Amino acid sequence: MIRMWRIGGAAALAALMIAGTAPAAHAQYAQGPQEMSPPSLQKPDILKRVGIDQKIGQQLPLDAVFRDESGRNVKLGEYFGKRPVVLALAYYECPMLCTQVLNGMTGALKTLALNAGTDYDVVVVSIDPRDNFRLAADKKMAYVASYGRPQTAAGWHFLTGAESSIAPVADALGFHYAYDTNLKQYAHGAAIYVTTPKGVVARYLLGIDYAPRDLRLSIVEASNNVLGTVTDKVLLLCYHYDPATGAYGAATLNAVRIGFIATVLGFFAFLFVSLRRERAESGLANRI
Repeated sequence: MIRMWRIGGAAALAALMIAGTAPAAHAQYAQGPQEMSPPSLQKPDILKRVGIDQKIGQQLPLDAVFRDESGRNVKLGEYFGKRPVVLALAYYECPMLCTQVLNGMTGALKTLALNAGTDYDVVVVSIDPRDNFRLAADKKMAYVASYGRPQTAAGWHFLTGAESSIAPVADALGFHYAYDTNLKQYAHGAAIYVTTPKGVVARYLLGIDYAPRDLRLSIVEASNNVLGTVTDKVLLLCYHYDPATGAYGAATLNAVRIGFIATVLGFFAFLFVSLRRERAESGLANRI
């Protein structure tokens, strides 16, 4: 499984420094005696508990109970069954990374012709059991406004709940996070997830900047190709999902196959037209 390290709050800078220097230190000592890394290069204990393990094909716990943004008790499964779901884990008073994740998600979704509430649903689950439905309501209002399609509000869901409900969802997604008592913030990864209508994890889009093409193809695939155009289906033949990057890359073999098929079809079309023209000219000559 693949672990991607991204850290929230004030720990982000330290994580980036560690990511940049750790490989060099490892190479330096790979062939010689093992030595202790300087304190500045050692990974803080909290970071060892943070990351994202991809669990494509994992079933979400649809019986987990949360509160929606109106304060109503709901089961997670209420938001599944009809459409794919674009899912995010965040917390509503996060000072930095969560906002970037939700901004990136909304920014990518608003470029798509597909609509929340009709083609897919958006579900955001808070990882902080102290968050309440009023905070969730404020977040929903802000992001529906940012999305720019107020008629789709029923397709956006911001949930809060107890740790006993949050933990199984995070575990199903491979989302590892930890609370920093000194900073009073959560350290956590950055990603959004696309699931099938049945709540099966289908795709991970990693980081905070999500390519609209990747997000659209993820939603189309999660719908079992119910959504999407002919162009989407051709793109899915030409591109394949790469778990290492959380994005779609060119599938060279499929592209070659499509090119070959197109060439053969073009040849037969040319041959057919040529034969018809030749017969027409031959018939005209005979009449003369």
